Amino acid sequence: MERDLYDIAVIGGGINGCGIARDAAGRGARVVLLEAGDLACGTSSASTKLIHGGLRYLEYREFALVREALAERERIWGIAPHLVHPLRFILPHTPGLRPRWLLRAGLFLYDHLGGRDRLPKTRSIDLARDPAGQALRPEFRHGFAFSDCWVDDARLVIANARDAAARGAAVFPRRTVTGLARKDGGWTVATEHGPLRARAVINAAGPSVMAVLGLAHEDSERSVRLVRGSHIVVRRRWDGPEAFLFQSGDGRVIFAIPFEDDFTLIGTTDRDHRGGVPKAEPDEIAYLCAAASEYLSEPVRTSDVVWTFSGVRPLVADGSDKPEAATRGYRLELSQADEGAPLLTVFGGKITTYRHLAEAALETLAPRLPIVAGPPWTAGATLPGGDFPLGGVEALAQRLRGAHPFLQAAWALRLARAYGTEAATIFADAATLADCGRHFGHGLTEREVRHLVAREWARSAEDILWRRTKLGLRFSPAQANSLADFLASESTA
Repeated sequence: MERDLYDIAVIGGGINGCGIARDAAGRGARVVLLEAGDLACGTSSASTKLIHGGLRYLEYREFALVREALAERERIWGIAPHLVHPLRFILPHTPGLRPRWLLRAGLFLYDHLGGRDRLPKTRSIDLARDPAGQALRPEFRHGFAFSDCWVDDARLVIANARDAAARGAAVFPRRTVTGLARKDGGWTVATEHGPLRARAVINAAGPSVMAVLGLAHEDSERSVRLVRGSHIVVRRRWDGPEAFLFQSGDGRVIFAIPFEDDFTLIGTTDRDHRGGVPKAEPDEIAYLCAAASEYLSEPVRTSDVVWTFSGVRPLVADGSDKPEAATRGYRLELSQADEGAPLLTVFGGKITTYRHLAEAALETLAPRLPIVAGPPWTAGATLPGGDFPLGGVEALAQRLRGAHPFLQAAWALRLARAYGTEAATIFADAATLADCGRHFGHGLTEREVRHLVAREWARSAEDILWRRTKLGLRFSPAQANSLADFLASESTA
């Protein structure tokens, strides 16, 4: 029976669940991770793709959250330099909105509130002279440049899951939990593939966190507020590497970020979500187009939108009157504090703080489950593929091209950004393009697809084209169907 008993069952395959599973497995715990869909299929692949402190949270006096996120920012960059890279933001001053002195004061706090060792500090810029100003309408003459980081959010989830598995965790996507019951001093976790047993359960189910509590017949004084954030993607609007933070007349802010080399990502909205599959509504798309067009020299029209995506943020319900004012912090709740098998529930959280959240979760659980009481270790342990110097992605891509001359420059750079040093392993003995098997288009070959299926739990064309890569932006319907047919034939072989 002991062979069938896990120390921890983690429910939820988003960034928090995978981060907790990785940390716990690294401390020697026997871990099983259960996710109803694909890894990162929900909120964790629908973010604005930022590792950031959250400049606008200062207005809501979320100083502790911003400090924590700023301290984590460079740590996440350090352990995943292939998935995270620095991003310089331009914040134009808009007459009639927040005054320049207030922006300057907020950015001073942003520079000094948390850790900033390698990222450059804020500076004022003359948009009439600075090259970044060429993307903007001429009336915007003054602004500020500050630093944050960009992240491939879905791949960060996959990297944490892979490292958890490498450290002994059992990772089961597409395995829905249907029941939770305390029995014999532990938990029986019912799934459609049969029951599992665990000493403790961690509920990191994101938007489904309350449903999981219901399966366990647990009550909580806390609840979550489901807030939908929608984004649009258009063809690239400027040539430079900088991103923009725009103030909207309704008091909100909008990001405009270079995306996948040839595109611009614009978001996000904040709407209370009433249920169903999240999607960008027509008025949200129009809102984002109008907000960006207030600033960009080339207007953004709804007809320019090539892709939209939406995610549901499970925010801690704190009584805020507006969705954008609800805290982005997290809360941890350990039920049955004095007796019975422990259930730890994660409310809220954001991608930037996932690693620290995982440490806090295990620290909370440790008095009831001593095996996870070991020292924190994830701050300096690189994720798979991240064992190379900061800023070394381009050099990594050049080495790939040297070893595999058939790789075009953009193709090699995509591989380096996605897999880091593991790209060399994936293509280890490939001397020609023919050695990579079938070419589905845009640099996606059978060799990479087989890696994604065997090592990254991919099963469908959507898993590959929209989460593990963003090649769905480039693939034609015929190419996507060809990939789907290949995966279907492989699964029945």
